[in-house]
Amino acid sequence: MAERSPSVARRAQQALHLRLEALRDMLASVGPVLLFAFALLALAYWWLDPQPPRTVTLATGPAGSAYAEFGQRYVQALEKDGIHVRLLESDGPGANLQALREGRADVAFVRGGSDSGPESDLDEDVDPNEGIMSLGALFYEPLWIFYRPAALAQPPSAEGQGPSHGKAHVAPADAPAPVLRSLHELQGLRINLDAPGSGVPELMRRLLLANGLGPAAFVASELRPAAAAEALMAGQIDALVLMSAPEAPTVQRLLQQPGIALAEVPQADALSRRFPFLQTVTLPRGMVDLARDLPPEDVGMLAATTALLTREDTHPALRQLFAQAAQQIHGGAGWFNGVRDFPNTRTSELPVSPEGDRAINGTPPLWQRYLPFWASNLLDRMWLVIGGLIVLLLPLSRVVPPLYTYRVRQRVFRWYARLRAVEARMEDGDADVPELLNELDELDRVASQIAVPLAHADELYALRSNIEKTRRRLLARKGHAVRAA
Repeated sequence: MAERSPSVARRAQQALHLRLEALRDMLASVGPVLLFAFALLALAYWWLDPQPPRTVTLATGPAGSAYAEFGQRYVQALEKDGIHVRLLESDGPGANLQALREGRADVAFVRGGSDSGPESDLDEDVDPNEGIMSLGALFYEPLWIFYRPAALAQPPSAEGQGPSHGKAHVAPADAPAPVLRSLHELQGLRINLDAPGSGVPELMRRLLLANGLGPAAFVASELRPAAAAEALMAGQIDALVLMSAPEAPTVQRLLQQPGIALAEVPQADALSRRFPFLQTVTLPRGMVDLARDLPPEDVGMLAATTALLTREDTHPALRQLFAQAAQQIHGGAGWFNGVRDFPNTRTSELPVSPEGDRAINGTPPLWQRYLPFWASNLLDRMWLVIGGLIVLLLPLSRVVPPLYTYRVRQRVFRWYARLRAVEARMEDGDADVPELLNELDELDRVASQIAVPLAHADELYALRSNIEKTRRRLLARKGHAVRAA
């Protein structure tokens, strides 16, 4: 009766066993190389520390200021990537810069010229801004000078020190409102120079001094913008000065307040030459309100550039996130700039961080468009290590095929030791022939169950052929022994 073919289940079992054996051999061959690669990656990960802290401190400004408004936008932008931005309120740019120097803030809004002036003169050998870098200039902060035209219409006091603040002078009904045409006309007025930490009082005193007005030529106060605006509208002061982005609520309110005017600075070009951190900008006609034609004409103003500064020891991934968020938040057109004028690196007073320069002037890597932040950041920080590992693993990978071949052959060759032992006992002549035949049968049964890839099947069949040859030799010797007996 013909031998029955193996069942389908048995053939499937044999195929599965063969695949599992091949997979085990492959893993055992590749394992040492992979283990070495993973060990190097783990060491590089520990050394480079690619993942940033989950909390970062951003120094903004007083509550209700433009800095505070922008700070909230950065909170929302970085929250998408799992970074919590803690906002640090301060008195203004000067306090923000100091917070960076002291390490109380990781990132801060700082206006150009915030550390200028006699009060910041230090030893020439000491750089107070060492270790601080710029992530790019973000926007203009104009010098807003709001005043009450009615204060200019008042007659001079008896001492000749500017307008009298006693009995009001009544101007003719059809007389045009007085216009402030130079900073010199602020003489004798009650002027609020903003809060001390904003840096505006020091700057404004320098500007007024350049126009021949010393501290005794006007009555100065240093209220916060919101309180100063209330005092100006109530007639308690005659003018106020502040530097802020147009988005600031106080600026928006005063621009549309009846009886309050915005002063133009006719000598803006000359002042910008004398104070290099200032630039001339123009508030276009109708920019505030097109329907009401506010302002009714272009207004020339002075402005400083506000930058996003960071510490050198702030994690590079955080610097990258802030620079990318700055492009989204400040990249549009504004009152004083066109689309993509900001952020920029042209007006930075401090060295620009590589992350800021790459985000503003470079092209982001392709993987940042498709990978989540943690993955793209890991690739961005460790691409050099990964590339080095690939170069290192290429020659190491040559040992994998020999290792694999050795493991497959070992499953066959290890039974030759047992076959050799049988032959040695057979040559001695004192062994029990039936016992040796049983051992050869067992060896053949084991060999028939060995699973090897087809590429190595010849070695398996060679083993079984050698077993059969040994059996025939043993049977031949047994026959000779019987005939001799």
